Parts: sequence; structure tokens; C-alpha cells
Amino acid sequence: MMSATATLAEQAIITPEELLQNWQGHRGLTRRVIEAFPEKELFEFSIGGMRPFAELAKEMLAIAGPSLKQIVTGLQESFDEKRAGITTKKQLLDAWDEATEQINLYWQQIPLSKFRETINLFGQFNFPAIVNLTYALDNEVHHRGQGYVYLRA
Repeated sequence: MMSATATLAEQAIITPEELLQNWQGHRGLTRRVIEAFPEKELFEFSIGGMRPFAELAKEMLAIAGPSLKQIVTGLQESFDEKRAGITTKKQLLDAWDEATEQINLYWQQIPLSKFRETINLFGQFNFPAIVNLTYALDNEVHHRGQGYVYLRA
């Protein structure tokens, strides 16, 4: 049994550092899926009316770094999943790498107590920060799965 004086990190099933490592592992896999696409198909191929994988990756970019930035700074940005300036695989991979660094930068600035604080991300998602962050990870895994289906097709 934990003592009453044990810290939140000592009581946690997963620490913030472990969660970040898990997320970055997923981001590495998703980056490899982006790399596997031929340029044209990355931006044009779809099945059953679903968005091309580049559009899914742009959505992931719109969530990841900006979510952490808002959690840390409190500055709310609009949700911009279009990322109209990204029109090539290289630009998408560069933006992916930038977001990875942004995640690492802001993650280190989140105090433990902030993970339980309700944050209204993008003025739309009013949940504790940890719920918003796990949604970002779940959303990425879901869309990466779509990418695997596209690649197999």
C-alpha cells in the first residue's frame, strides 16, 4: 500500500516521461508510414471517400504541438488541420520533425498537477489535459492504421 505522502508520480501507473516515450515511439512509426508513401499517393490516394494520408497527417500535426503549447502557455490557437502550405512529402516530414521537437520542448514544461487540470483545447475540447493528450495519441494510432490500409491497397 502506498503511503499518504507518496507523490503523484510514485502512485502513477505510467509517468509523464514514460507517456512521452510511448507517444514519441508512435510518432516514429507514423513518420515511417509517411515515408513509405509515394509522393502522389500521399496526397491523392483514398479509399471509400476517406481523406488522403497527407490530410490525416496534417490533422495529427494540428493536434500534437499546438495542444502542448496551449497546455503550457494557456494561449489558445485555432484548430488548423488544413496546413495549406504543406504540399510535398518533404514539407510534411519537416513539419512532422518540427512538431516532434515542439512536443519535447513543451512536455518538459508541464508540471504534474497540470495533467489533471481541465483545458479547453482549441475552444472545443474541454477535458483534463491528460484526456486531451491521450486523445492525440489515440487519434494518431487510428489514422496510422488507415495509412497501413492505404499502403496495402
